[in-house]
Amino acid sequence: MARALNTFMIHIEVKHLPEQARFEAVVDGETAFLTYTQTPGRVAMTHTIVPAEIGRRGVAGQLTATAVGWAREQGLEIDPQCSYVARWLRQHG
Repeated sequence: MARALNTFMIHIEVKHLPEQARFEAVVDGETAFLTYTQTPGRVAMTHTIVPAEIGRRGVAGQLTATAVGWAREQGLEIDPQCSYVARWLRQHG
C-alpha cells in the first residue's frame, strides 16, 4: 500500500555563493545547501544537504532547480554526482 507523505512547498530565496562553490538557502534558521565543483565547460554537483528540521518542503528541489538553471545559463555540462540531483534531472529534464 502506498503511503501519503505530508509534503508542502514553500518559496525560499536561494543564494549563489560562487566563492564557496555552493547554493544556499536559510529556512526557519536552518541552512540547506548544494555544493559543486567547476572546471572549464563542466560543473559537478556533488552534494545536496537539507537538515531534517526543514525537510519535505521542497527545499532540495528549489536548490537544485536554481543550480541547474545557473549551469545551463553558463553553458556548462552538468555532472550529477549527487544522487538527488541525478534523480531531479531525470524527473525534470
